[in-house]
Amino acid sequence: MTDVPSIEPESQQRWTAVDHYITDLLLPEDPALDAALRASAAAGLPTIAVTPNQGKLLELLARVQGARTILELGTLGGYSTIWLARALPPGGRLVTLEAKPRFAEVARVNIVRAGFGDVVEIRVGPALQTLPELAAEGAGPFDLIFIDADKGNYPGYFSWALKLSRPGTVIIGDNVVRDGAILDPGAKDPLTGDTDLIRGVRRFYELLSAEPRVSATAIQTVGDKGYDGFVLAIVGDED
Repeated sequence: MTDVPSIEPESQQRWTAVDHYITDLLLPEDPALDAALRASAAAGLPTIAVTPNQGKLLELLARVQGARTILELGTLGGYSTIWLARALPPGGRLVTLEAKPRFAEVARVNIVRAGFGDVVEIRVGPALQTLPELAAEGAGPFDLIFIDADKGNYPGYFSWALKLSRPGTVIIGDNVVRDGAILDPGAKDPLTGDTDLIRGVRRFYELLSAEPRVSATAIQTVGDKGYDGFVLAIVGDED
């Protein structure tokens, strides 16, 4: 077992303060996004959406990619969905998958309010059921795929992401450090106490490492949501 260092409260306070400094300077108040957060909180959704500067990073990555089609796994209240939809050019589309109908309904209202009701399609149901349906319908390939759903199923999500991708597709996975808990295969997730989550993230890394079509790295992050990270991957040719 590898010891995972604990995070000092002073460090978290400083990370949060720096996040707020960056956000105050670079991300002005945004009525649509602010309303989405308020509506999600009022509906009792868990406060696990990406932070504003992480949302902006997703938008910028999608713009750099030139994405016209985006697939998101894990809608929650639609906050990250709105950020990603803003990167789309005219005629672009985004499909987002949410397991819980109540969350999907909150997201639908938020997305329509933000002006993306005609751009975003919400599919309701467990992603490991809706992903095969998308593939059977001939959906994709998608230019960018954002994985931010239940971590225990990340290996399965990655497998389907590959099936719904093309050479050049960018795959982003959120929450892949978890306060450093990924160092210990038997660790409990620091937020949920579930060991399956950490095992799922570790298996996700193993699949990335073993997949010859994928070039990937991971970036550790600190900020308002604590110590975590993103996986960034690009899909290459079959050979």
